Amino acid sequence: MDVKSYIKAARLRTLPLSISGIIVGSYLGNTFLNNVSETSIRISIWQSPIFWLAILTTIGFQILSNYANDYGDGIKGSDKNRTGEARMVSSGAITPKQMKMAMILTAIITLLIAIVLIYVAFGSENFGYSILFFVLGMVSIAAAIKYTVGNSAYGYSGFGDIFVFLFFGLLSVVGSYFLYTKQLNLEIFLPAISVGLLSTAVLNLNNLRDREEDKTNNKNTLVVKLGTVRAKTYHYFLIIGAFIAALTYTILNFSSIYEFVFLVAFIPLVKNMITVSKNNIPAELDGELKKVALSTFLFAILFGIGQFF
Repeated sequence: MDVKSYIKAARLRTLPLSISGIIVGSYLGNTFLNNVSETSIRISIWQSPIFWLAILTTIGFQILSNYANDYGDGIKGSDKNRTGEARMVSSGAITPKQMKMAMILTAIITLLIAIVLIYVAFGSENFGYSILFFVLGMVSIAAAIKYTVGNSAYGYSGFGDIFVFLFFGLLSVVGSYFLYTKQLNLEIFLPAISVGLLSTAVLNLNNLRDREEDKTNNKNTLVVKLGTVRAKTYHYFLIIGAFIAALTYTILNFSSIYEFVFLVAFIPLVKNMITVSKNNIPAELDGELKKVALSTFLFAILFGIGQFF
């Protein structure tokens, strides 16, 4: 077994983006607990087993999604002439059977970690919440696999953006917040929307880069359906929408000027919008993927730090 091939298929560069929602939700949830605590000692999220188990669970889901994407596109021939980094199944480095086994093992390990997370967060006294999050975990596994696998893969029908927004944004942020607080706050959906929109922007860039190839392979992403011009406008909407949602939350909950430190993360995002607007060669957008993904991760860190002060 070539371990390096499986590491490449896991696409480690996507992991910072995947945990951005967990960081935001955990910071907000932990801040809530610190504010209602009777002690003056503030507990950092880095000391919380909930945080680390949630991070591991999310990484597991992301790796599973990447394996499934590699497998699904590989057996359908969608990756033969791709612009970005090579995929393992289409290149022959990993056989479809081997990748399917890797998907099964990753799903099992991730589900076990998720069960431990659920127990640590809710114990035995919140059985209803435990069942709910277990079901959400199963749905997440199914969604990760069905993105490109099967005849009804939604990634081939233009619904990938909805999946990313819901799972990377709303579920990731609101779900991790709930793990700490055992309650919902409607205002929490604002930063969740920010993370979801920025994560969707990464997918949109990926699809802008691969538009011609996807169109040839009948992979009807939203970019293929919209066309390049409207897909660029959609991209601006995603980034500006993320900015407005985060700014609105901060204004509504303002307590310190430090809460606006997240604005730094939008500097490279503004530059990205300018680059996208001028781009005429899709392959040149490959470097922009990393810029937006890392900017989203930076946003999560800075937004969380701003809540702590």
